[in-house]
Amino acid sequence: MNSVSLEPSTIALRTARQLPDSTRISYAQLCVSDSGQALRFYRDLLGLVEIRSEGNTTSLSASATQKPLLLITEDPDAKPRDVRSPGLFHLALLYPRRKDLAAILKRLTLHRWPFQGFADHGVSEALYLADPDGNGVELYVDRPRAEWLYRNGQLEMGTEPLNLEDLLSELNGSGENELPYPQGVSIGHIHLQVSSLRAAEEFYHKALGFDVTQRNFPGALFLSAGDYHHHLGVNVWNSRGTSPSPADSRGLTRFGIHLGDEQFLQSLAEQLRSTPFWVKDSIDGFVVHDGDNIHIDIT
Repeated sequence: MNSVSLEPSTIALRTARQLPDSTRISYAQLCVSDSGQALRFYRDLLGLVEIRSEGNTTSLSASATQKPLLLITEDPDAKPRDVRSPGLFHLALLYPRRKDLAAILKRLTLHRWPFQGFADHGVSEALYLADPDGNGVELYVDRPRAEWLYRNGQLEMGTEPLNLEDLLSELNGSGENELPYPQGVSIGHIHLQVSSLRAAEEFYHKALGFDVTQRNFPGALFLSAGDYHHHLGVNVWNSRGTSPSPADSRGLTRFGIHLGDEQFLQSLAEQLRSTPFWVKDSIDGFVVHDGDNIHIDIT
């Protein structure tokens, strides 16, 4: 794919209205080299439920009755994505309870899956790792919103050491056979590597309507709807000024944003239809892409 120049000075577009509070990340699709290895990670270790398989794509969800949360598409010939190119930084799975995150931590530890880090962000507690194809994964639980801190009207999110001993105390010494998979897992947010913060803000904030919740991390922006801490993170730490990977690369191929408001969906579609972001109409909404050709399915 070729990079698209979408700097603010080149687009005449009024700022979108504030997104509905019901806005959420609905799903993500990953291209992997071996679906068997991916399923052993996402299904067998993390506990997502396989709901169907069509061709080379397997759909996983939080339960057998819910819509797909993660689509795994196998392509043995797909090339590894250049770590410096725009694309997925990490996919963040949100767990409903602190005890659920503790159970996942213990299960992964017992199976000796390597972690890349642990963090207390103030608004959440998080575990960081990678799937078999090297796609970044965050597993986290939110703290109650009443405990989130604000300074000068801006949400405070930090990165402090996570107290693993305190987290594991939620399990009261439970063994592996007493670690049920949690219900109600969702994609809390997606964090992207982008080539330009200005272009990313132009698209995700000005065009789509996400609020910027924090901009004081050097080289990064965090955006959300409904006063959440963030549904989207974007950074240029490794990818500033780079071009997208070829279309046949592993990693994130697209993701979905569900608005939950049909009138707003139609209004946003009309606003974006004549812009360089537009791709096509879809059955439930429309598809657009950002300045790095990352495709987003808006429903």
